[in-house]
Amino acid sequence: MAAGRLNLIVICLDTFRADIIGPDAPLGHVQTPNLDRLASESAIFRRAYGEGQPTLQTRRSLFTGRRSFPWRYNFDRRGHWHHNPGWHKIPPEQDTLAELLLERGYYTGLVADTYHMFKPTMNFSRGFVSYDFLRGQENDNWQPIDADEAVASLTGHVRDPENWQRYGTLVQYFANQRDRVVPTDYQSARVFQRAAEWLHRARRNTPFFLWVDSFDPHEPWDPPRSYADAYYGGTDWRGIDFILPGASRSLSAEEQARVRALYFGEVTFVDECVGQFLRAVHDLDLFRDTVVILLSDHGTEVGDHGHFGKGPGHLHPYNTQINFMVRHPSGPRGVEFLPFVQTHDLLPTVLSVLELPPTPSDGQDVWHFVCDPHKPGPDHVVIGWADFSGGVTGARASVRTDRWNYVVTCHADAPGPELYDLTNDARENQNVVSEHPEVVAVLRAQLESVLGHALPMVFQERADAGPSPLSEYLGHRRQRVETL
Repeated sequence: MAAGRLNLIVICLDTFRADIIGPDAPLGHVQTPNLDRLASESAIFRRAYGEGQPTLQTRRSLFTGRRSFPWRYNFDRRGHWHHNPGWHKIPPEQDTLAELLLERGYYTGLVADTYHMFKPTMNFSRGFVSYDFLRGQENDNWQPIDADEAVASLTGHVRDPENWQRYGTLVQYFANQRDRVVPTDYQSARVFQRAAEWLHRARRNTPFFLWVDSFDPHEPWDPPRSYADAYYGGTDWRGIDFILPGASRSLSAEEQARVRALYFGEVTFVDECVGQFLRAVHDLDLFRDTVVILLSDHGTEVGDHGHFGKGPGHLHPYNTQINFMVRHPSGPRGVEFLPFVQTHDLLPTVLSVLELPPTPSDGQDVWHFVCDPHKPGPDHVVIGWADFSGGVTGARASVRTDRWNYVVTCHADAPGPELYDLTNDARENQNVVSEHPEVVAVLRAQLESVLGHALPMVFQERADAGPSPLSEYLGHRRQRVETL
């Protein structure tokens, strides 16, 4: 390999909270030994946040170095679902990281089961010499559904499995997973095994760039049972495993504890799968000339503030904060950096780390903070989360500083704004928006600067609502059943 031509591996984990990895993390009791080890060998950016969230918005920002938020594009999305704002392809005029590295002589590969990237009209495979899409996650419309099989698969996961038409996502998920037998058949295991196989075959095509995108630990939180048993219930658990918490709105205390165990078990299983992949990196002696970056797109709630899952209504760190760590062959090792960083900072940072010429982007090169720890960083970040309700394209947004978190609906005056004083309320329980109008004015102006418009605003994007083919079919079937 020519001097200065480092390889690059990026691992992106969906719905992986930022407060788990590391022995001092608030959720450090969740077992992640392989990611803990990677962190101990990496530069860790502790205050990393999404820019536009959730899933596809984040990846577009990661791939392009451009802000995804605010929503401004009206691309054809016929045949694509769902239709939340920002849920569209990469704009044709925006170069992707894969394209830029390909132009500079990198052999580029993508291994992923994040099926949203491969839906009709998405085109997230641009710039990859090879890409491997592993089918089967969530409601990826892959395998056909059998009605009798649907009832059996839902038993033990919802209260009323006989009403299987109400649970389209779970029914499709179990149809996709019908041939699963052993842990190596699970989605995350398959992704990282295929990524390891890619390394074995392509490692001599240097320099190379491999992006590994794991949809887990996104819900359904469905790890091999022993992983959940280790956190609650054990082998004696006979209750319902709500692997999709939204399948029930009324969970007992024991059921809530089990749901948390399902997520924690999923996290530990993903960690084990990542560990198998990192062992391949080690065994192939690639760490000495390869940069490894670990990312996540957003977090989730596991009972925080009384909720499970994520969404625009709860823009707290357990949802908006992400993992962002860089293992460079030359270090640093296990050093934390505290400036604010965001997802659109990835592309300029990668070009800097690989010693390649910069290209225009909306992000900052955060490797500067590693080279000069005294370099000042941004004093705030603006985070947008897609919100589609009532036929209106909109968003909730958070403006976060050292002391404050200001949350507001961008497209309407309600629900009301929120302001949290992080100095006195680190868990963000007490809304003090009415007590600090001068703070609200400053933070609101910072948000409006990103929007380029005063609040409230009408977004340019038209989020044309429409059901998935499966939900449309199940809706018609349910109507027929209820009419008989």
